[in-house]
Amino acid sequence: MAAVMGVNHATSGAAVWLAATAALPAFGTDAYPLAPAGVLAGAVVCAGAALLPDADHHSGTIAHSVPVLGKVVAKGIGDATGGHRHGFHTVLAAALITLLAVLAGRFTAEVGPLGLVPIGPAIATIPLIAFAVKARELVRTWSSAWGVGMLAGAAVVLFSPDNHAWFPIAVGLGFLTHIAGDMLTVEGVPSPLWPFTVRPPRAWTRVPGLRAVWKRNGYIAVPVLGHAGSARETVLGAFLGLYCVYGVAVVVSRAIGHPIDLA
Repeated sequence: MAAVMGVNHATSGAAVWLAATAALPAFGTDAYPLAPAGVLAGAVVCAGAALLPDADHHSGTIAHSVPVLGKVVAKGIGDATGGHRHGFHTVLAAALITLLAVLAGRFTAEVGPLGLVPIGPAIATIPLIAFAVKARELVRTWSSAWGVGMLAGAAVVLFSPDNHAWFPIAVGLGFLTHIAGDMLTVEGVPSPLWPFTVRPPRAWTRVPGLRAVWKRNGYIAVPVLGHAGSARETVLGAFLGLYCVYGVAVVVSRAIGHPIDLA
């Protein structure tokens, strides 16, 4: 089954995080404050997490992240969940991955003058950042990607928000963003009720427009992008990339005391 390009998944993850934290007021309130460093850290983590569902694909970004081991892991996940765009592209998988991120967020330690250090999020950030920068082709080699990931992990230790809820939120949001992106293609994604397969009634499948949304195999799609890898997907990815550049500019401008608005 064809896959949306990893670069577009990573871009959409970053764009969704920037929209949620930089443009909408909900994340700028006292209930859940995020400093500019936290917004930027979350954007890259969310971009990396938006690649996670394709860990079930033998040719995906994650499969090539580590020689031999990456493909072994990808094959194992694919076999365990039914293959690409099956069990690992579901709401249930997103919930389980987010739960793991919550558990990782609770792994902290007192480290001298640094105080309480988010060890779990820092370690988990390393591969997520590596996936994101490699998918975005910001580096050429995986060794460079892992190097950037380790620097990002160190930055999380030093600059992450005091409220560590940002990490599981970024991971869960990125994972769901990937599923939403795949749902916009003709191929679609499994029903939200997976592992239960709910197929449409026969009368539904006789209507061209309806059967494209709720497929005979039980998959759900809103196929506005056409097939995965289409020109429409490329255009959307470019638009989201521009939005990310603008969003980062907004965050940086706030950090240096000369804010600009997204509006």
